[in-house]
Amino acid sequence: MTTLITNAQIVNEGKTFSGAILIQDDCIADIIVSPTPLPEADTVVDAQGCYVLPGVIDCHVHFRDPGLTHKADVASESHAAAAGGVTSVFDMPNTVPQTTSLQTFEEKNAHFAEKCLVNYAIFFGATNDNLGEIQTLDPTTTCGVKLFMGSSTGNMLVDKEAALRELFANCTLPIMTHCEDTAVISENTAKFKAQLGGEPGVAYHPEIRSAEACFKSTQLAVSLAKEYNAQLHVAHLTTKEELTLIDPAVSNITAEVCIPHLVFTDADYATLGTRIKCNPAVKDASHRVALRAALTDGKIATIATDHAPHLLDEKKGGALTAVSGMPMVQFSLVSMLELVNQGVLPLEQLVTLMSHNPAKRFSVKDRGFLRKGYKADLVIVRPNAPWALTTDCIESKCGWSPLEGQTFNWKVEQTICNGVTVYANGAIVPNAPQGERLTFDRV
Repeated sequence: MTTLITNAQIVNEGKTFSGAILIQDDCIADIIVSPTPLPEADTVVDAQGCYVLPGVIDCHVHFRDPGLTHKADVASESHAAAAGGVTSVFDMPNTVPQTTSLQTFEEKNAHFAEKCLVNYAIFFGATNDNLGEIQTLDPTTTCGVKLFMGSSTGNMLVDKEAALRELFANCTLPIMTHCEDTAVISENTAKFKAQLGGEPGVAYHPEIRSAEACFKSTQLAVSLAKEYNAQLHVAHLTTKEELTLIDPAVSNITAEVCIPHLVFTDADYATLGTRIKCNPAVKDASHRVALRAALTDGKIATIATDHAPHLLDEKKGGALTAVSGMPMVQFSLVSMLELVNQGVLPLEQLVTLMSHNPAKRFSVKDRGFLRKGYKADLVIVRPNAPWALTTDCIESKCGWSPLEGQTFNWKVEQTICNGVTVYANGAIVPNAPQGERLTFDRV
């Protein structure tokens, strides 16, 4: 089976050029620069007026499955991913049960194999006492280890210094950290509760989960990674202070920024309230300015979503009782394309941050680039095609988005995963095959 995508503006490895892409079965067979004559193909897709990008690799999602499927499940959220041009996802371990044992890890992978429309990998969760199991993980089928150094559920908060040191000293896989200092958060919580005589409103969320809490924890993670030469990837950086800890020349320490912290500021709590409550918190505009600048200065390696759906009923309350997290995977690419239009970053850099670098940082095998022999994971997007985000286009099971009502000027036309169209003409393609478990080029 061959598919030929013609008349495309192809964005790949720092360049944009006119051409065509030939797909044979599940792989890219050729990339043809115009005006070279085109081969025959079983199916021809005319991408006139569109850009073709490598499929987005979102290294940070919570699909809530198993155990929390009233909010979301693998099928619904992978449909949302496909609709947003995301062809690979890395799922987090704080489900029910938690993915902190070899048994739950393989059970979860088997479940994704049955239900996930896009490609997937599962993070293994660190605890204070599971280093032995971490050391037995297969590095070719495990994306990394998720370490909660602050905000967490169950026993996944790793707060013992000895356990942290053992992990950083002995784990060879990438360690993705959630960095917020629990002691600082607890102190701030007590202060504002006493000051206000009850639960603080959501506007106090970035004051409770403060920049200081983020910096203190990230500083510890970076110092441990330097001491033990561990592979550290700091999740969802939110502050200008944390950026000072990241040196692009130090290859074993990298950082991620997530969509909410690039598009929202604390001023948005006035209109969106708890819909934008997440951990770490959305903070003031000075931090957003710094994070946006870091997209082009080398300090941010990857853009992800921290896609974390909840029902709207669960979002009721204030800074302490409303749950944290928001759905974002379906609209991450179009949100970033709006920043391209605003001059925040070039289109080629967006592709680097959302496709190339996630593949490089985690050593994803044969994906993340448009290259001969690589898996045919790609997305066709159309510029200058305004549309408004309404509830009827939301694929996530929770049924809402903090971006509702916004107009986007880019549209995802088609998503191809492993050579098969999984989303086109505004809808998920029925009976498309499931995605594949990602593999990693590690020795």
